[in-house]
Order: sequence, then C-alpha cells, then structure tokens
Amino acid sequence: MHSLKSINAYFIKYKWRLLMGALFVVFSTIFSIYQGVIVRDATNEIVDLIANHKAVDNTKFIVFGLTLLGLALTSGFFLFLMRQTIIVMSRYIEFDQKNELYTHYQTLDAAFYKNNSTGDLMNRISEDVGKVRMYTGPAIMYLINTFSTVVIVLAFMLKINWQLTLLVFAPLPFLSFVIYKVSDLINKRSTVVQQELSKLTSHAQETFSAIRVIKAYAREKHYINELETLNTDFKKHNLRLALVEAFFQPVMVLMIGVSVIATVWYGGHLVINKTIEPGNITEFILYVYKLTWPFASLGWVTSLIQRASASQTRINEFLKTKSSIINTPEIKTNIEGDIEFKNVGFTYSDSKIEALKKLNLKIEKGKTIGIKGQIGAGKSTIANLMTRLYDTTSGEIYVDGQPIKKYDVFALRKSIGYVPQEVFLFSDSIRNNIAFSTNHDYSEQEVIQAAKDAGVYDNIMAFPEGFDTVVGERGVTLSGGQKQRISIARAVISKPQILIFDDCLSAVDVETEELILNNLKSIMKDKTTIIISHRDSALRYADKVVEL
Repeated sequence: MHSLKSINAYFIKYKWRLLMGALFVVFSTIFSIYQGVIVRDATNEIVDLIANHKAVDNTKFIVFGLTLLGLALTSGFFLFLMRQTIIVMSRYIEFDQKNELYTHYQTLDAAFYKNNSTGDLMNRISEDVGKVRMYTGPAIMYLINTFSTVVIVLAFMLKINWQLTLLVFAPLPFLSFVIYKVSDLINKRSTVVQQELSKLTSHAQETFSAIRVIKAYAREKHYINELETLNTDFKKHNLRLALVEAFFQPVMVLMIGVSVIATVWYGGHLVINKTIEPGNITEFILYVYKLTWPFASLGWVTSLIQRASASQTRINEFLKTKSSIINTPEIKTNIEGDIEFKNVGFTYSDSKIEALKKLNLKIEKGKTIGIKGQIGAGKSTIANLMTRLYDTTSGEIYVDGQPIKKYDVFALRKSIGYVPQEVFLFSDSIRNNIAFSTNHDYSEQEVIQAAKDAGVYDNIMAFPEGFDTVVGERGVTLSGGQKQRISIARAVISKPQILIFDDCLSAVDVETEELILNNLKSIMKDKTTIIISHRDSALRYADKVVEL
C-alpha cells in the first residue's frame, strides 16, 4: 500500500464524492439488511399458523411482500447513487492521473526517451493507470461496502444471540490469514505481468513502425515468432497469477457453506431450547448470504489493490524521474543570434561516448557556418546542445554573451528553426505539418511561401488535395526528399533568429539542393545559420566551414 499513498491527494480533491458515496453505501446496506427482520417476522407468522392451525391472513403477507419490495428498491436506489459518486470519482481520478503523467512526459529530456521504449511509456499511461482506477473505484467501493455490511450485520446478529453470531463469524480469521499470505504473492506476480506486457507492447509498436523494412527484408516470420515467444511468456505469467487468484473462490464458498451449516445446526438447537425464535434461523441465513458477496469480494479486492500497487509503483518510477534540463530563466530579452562555444565537452550518459571535447567556436550574428565531419564526429550533438535537448558535460555555450542556461528554454527553442536529421511528420495535413512550429495561426500565403522557400510547393500542388493532403504515420506516404523539404518549410515559416539545418538535404538531388539553397539565401540573411552536412555542395554559401 506504500506506493498508493500518492493517490491520497486525489481522494482529498474529491473528498465530497467519496464521503457521499460512503454515506450511500451505509444507507443501501441498512435497507438491504433490514429485509432479514421482515423475513424473520414472516417466518414466525408461518410457524405460528402451522402450530396453531390458524387461518391465513393474506393482508399481513401482502404487507410483508410489499415491505420487502420497498426495502429492495430503496436499497437499490442508494446503490445506484453509490456507484454514481464513487465510480464517477474514480473516472475523474483516472482523467487527472493520465493528464499528470502525460504532462510530466512532456517535461522529460531527450535522454529519458532514449532509454525508455514507446511501448513502455504507453503501457504506463494506459494499462497501469487503468489498474489504479480499479483501486480508486471498485476496490474502495467494495471495501466500504464490506466494512459497513459487517458492522451492521454484526449489530443485528448480536442483538439476537452472541453465541450463534460467534459461530457464524468463526471462519473469518482463516479467510483473513489466507488473504494475508496470498496478497504478497499476487503483488509480485502482478509486477512481472505488467513488465511482460510492456515488452509485448514495445515489440508490437516497433514492428508496426518498421513494417516497410521488415517486408523489404522478408523478415515477417522472424518477428511473428518473436511476438509469439513474448506472448507465450506473458500468458505463462498471467496463468501463474490466475492460479493464485483462483484459490480465493473455493475458500469463499467453503466459508459460506460452513457458516450456513453452523447456523442451521446450532440455531436449531437454540430453537428447541426456546432461546431464539424459528424465524431467527432464516434471518441468520439471510445475513450469512448478505455477507457472501462482501467477503467473496475480499479476494478480488485484494487482487485489485495488489495490482494497483504494482502499477502505481511503475507510474511513480516515471513521475519521480526528473529532467536533467533545468529551466531557470533569468533573461527576458529577445535573442539576437551571437553564439559561442567555450571549451564545450559532451558525453552521452547511456553509451558513455564522448561526442565533443573542448570545442571552441564563435558564430557571429547573421553569419552562416557550415559544419562537416565523419559520422560520429559530433555534428548533430552541436544541434542538440544548441536547442538544449541536452546540456553540456563541460564548458559553456553563450548566446548574445550570456550562458544559454539563463534563457527560458521555451523562448530559446522558439527562437530557433531546427530541421533534425531524422524528419518526423505527424499524421495530419501537409498544411498543419508546415504550420506546426508555433501556436500562431499562419495565413494561407505564409504556408505557401514557406513551401516555396523549401522547394516543395510544386510537389504539394501535384497531389489531388494539395495542402490538405493527409500524410500517413511519420509521413510514410511521402518520399524522403519531400519529408525533408516539408520539415524545412516548418522551420522557416516562423522566421526564427537562428536556423539549424542538420543534414536536411541528404535526400534531395543536387538540382533540388541548389533550388532550396537559393530560396533560403534571402531567409538566412541577417539570421545566424548552422548548416550541418556531409556534402560540400550544401556548404557553399557558408561564411565559414568547420570540420570536426
């Protein structure tokens, strides 16, 4: 239960729903249990009629029947209100928790996403949050129901005969012991099941994303076999968990059976001795069955809590993860574009590869610098450091004479038009992909001009739906060159003060490259531009070229 303490803040937020729900549970339970009193009176009336050979008074039994119906309807009405408060509360908590986790994901740095698979991220925000909802809703509801039922039934029973009450409740300590011993095992196996599900989800997500490559190499059978292996492991761990959970139901049935037998046997003895009335036996049997679901649900509720605990532990693991990029804005002025790297070094935390070492580089405002070098020389690392996707391991980057860390990270990134090496397009229209860079509503003319500057306007107009053409996931319906040029249009439309092109012309021919660079010359004027490329032709308009 330790990991579930973080949920208490939500219970406090929705305390009135929780309190009203608990109150409705009590009312529903009282009206439900009071049916036992009516059944007792009806039974005593029947016994009296048989013993004394009296005529049946139909009116009295009609009143008994209508009273039972009224109690059942009233109990059901409060049961409806209970679910409308507690279950609805759990849905609000689920909504809040998903938003909290998703918002937290947005704050985490690139290193976090490099070390965690998309499938695992999705699993924690969907499957794990869903399992926690089962705790905040059904589990809480049935725990309150069990507690109120036991207390009220116990009060009714003790009023009749304490010895018979003790006998009926005798199996409960054994039940509690079984729950205590098995709950820890359920927790451990639930954790393993969730881990296996994350692996399964990650594999499926990666397979769907890389389906074109898989088909190109005819590797479908290999990935089907891999998924089958993962699925088999997932099934095996689920069956092991189900085996433990299945142990509860027979115990519940045995407990109820023992309680009913004890009621009939010892209750009959008390009736013979005239200690209790005959109707008390039927009343007690009704109470035993009223206790059936609350105690039968204990095993299920325990399982829900254990699963929720395992899931919340996984959620907390990500919520406690902090970004290494700390945003402490001190400077509010607009960025002009002077950039300087002073003894900058950077080592990737996961691979421990030293990408940059004592880099000193000055880029004056409005100048264009080209960066070339072999694969792995650290070219893209410079772009990542400039956009603060990572922070330097040593040394400092200065923008307009001030350390880059003093700028608001969001303002900094809005001042930079960045075309990454790996282009990502959203499954949306081409227009919306180009106008993605800020929250600003760009005019049709601005979108068209950005497409022309990127040399992709003619390609777009060749599509039947033009700028309204919806590209597939990750832009799968476009060629590599088209995706790169749309990405360039996205970067230049906001007219940023700093432009970074990270090998973004590699998928276009020399003629198209010349067209794009000529179009960008006017855009790059008075803007600080960094062009990273393997090809010397892409760097011909640079004021200075640096080789790493």
